[in-house]
Amino acid sequence: MRKARAFARGEESEGFIVHMPDEVDVRAIRKRLALTRIEFANRFGFSPDAVKEWEIGRRTPDRSARVLLRIVELEPEAVIRALAS
Repeated sequence: MRKARAFARGEESEGFIVHMPDEVDVRAIRKRLALTRIEFANRFGFSPDAVKEWEIGRRTPDRSARVLLRIVELEPEAVIRALAS
């Protein structure tokens, strides 16, 4: 448990593997935030076309985009603060 807490604080990274979901429900995240596709894309740094393609299933977000989408899903205000700096 101590190692898990240290990892969460960013003090320890050895022995931990990040597991990302293969699929992210971009539409559900966007709808929960009550944003249009363009608003969502602009607020979080995505291309509006990419958001549309992800939502209709024509494309899948790459690993980096899935990481950011997961953070947007859990802590959207943190992403907004980070990108506003």
